[in-house]
Amino acid sequence: MEEPKKSVTPEKENKVIRSVASVVSGNFLSKETTIKNFPFIFFLSFLAICYIANGYYSDDQVRKVNRLTGEIKELRTQYIVVKDSLVIKSKQTEVAKALAVMQTGIKESVVPPKKILVARE
Repeated sequence: MEEPKKSVTPEKENKVIRSVASVVSGNFLSKETTIKNFPFIFFLSFLAICYIANGYYSDDQVRKVNRLTGEIKELRTQYIVVKDSLVIKSKQTEVAKALAVMQTGIKESVVPPKKILVARE
């Protein structure tokens, strides 16, 4: 009978464990290759921070757009209601009723308007 083969050899397992332990303990920071790559590590960190900040900014902008879209719908509805009210109140009969209630002495004219014609030479 053959023994089943292990997918990870003990040497690779030890290497992974040592690498993780080095990162956790902070020993990897004192190695020469890590020190040489600090500018690149800082650059990658800067890019990661910019990526996260961009995500927050875009979420904020989406929320603003949604809020403003709701406000536009609300204002459009209000505009339609006010416009309809103005159309009703500006009718001749409604104006006459309002003037009668206010008792201003202004009355609706019963004589139709006349057209003035000017002869041109």
